[in-house]
Amino acid sequence: MGVRLVVVDDHRLHAEALASALKLRGHRVLAAAAPVAGAAELVVSRAPEVCLLGTAAPDGPGVFDPVARIKRERPQVAVVVLGPVPSPRGIAAAFAAGASGYVRHDERIEGVERALVKARAGEAAVAPQLLQGAFAELLHPSEQPDDEGQRLLRLLTRREVEVLVRVAEGEDTRLIARGMGIAPSTARTHVQRVLMKLEVGSRLEAAALAARTGLLDRAVPRARGAS
Repeated sequence: MGVRLVVVDDHRLHAEALASALKLRGHRVLAAAAPVAGAAELVVSRAPEVCLLGTAAPDGPGVFDPVARIKRERPQVAVVVLGPVPSPRGIAAAFAAGASGYVRHDERIEGVERALVKARAGEAAVAPQLLQGAFAELLHPSEQPDDEGQRLLRLLTRREVEVLVRVAEGEDTRLIARGMGIAPSTARTHVQRVLMKLEVGSRLEAAALAARTGLLDRAVPRARGAS
């Protein structure tokens, strides 16, 4: 028997693609929508058995607030989170909010389907190794929630920190060079080193990572101390 569900994701195309794939496998998709912030309203109005909630940032603040609201207003609805490989804190946050499962976003559709069926049956739909890390974090939470930002910050020199701050403020290479009193070629080199150390492919990704991990909040005072 197919699962009656709603699919929400911050990217509408992702939600619709998942919905189409699950419909082809015999499940009843009541709605496919974006963004995740509207998941609770959709679940309350449609009353599915399961909500499949896709997120690209399981460690972000407030990401699982809709899950908590769903469990308050429709406690019988199981929520399965679909996202990247998270830190233990990210998956712990999902379960603390009331999620019944967590599935990696690179999982095959058969794996997603199994998770939906298990969640509907009241079982935990999550890989054992992810669940173990989540329980460890719930029992012994990190003292410093922004330790990832701290770790990333230690990878950068003072110059690179200043470059990152300027990138996050939207400055291009020319403005970075002028503001730091260096040649554009030197500024470009600094930017490339920042991207490489943070393991991101663009300035936009670097700025988003810095904001999400708290790196930017720490970087600003450090950058000012360098000037």
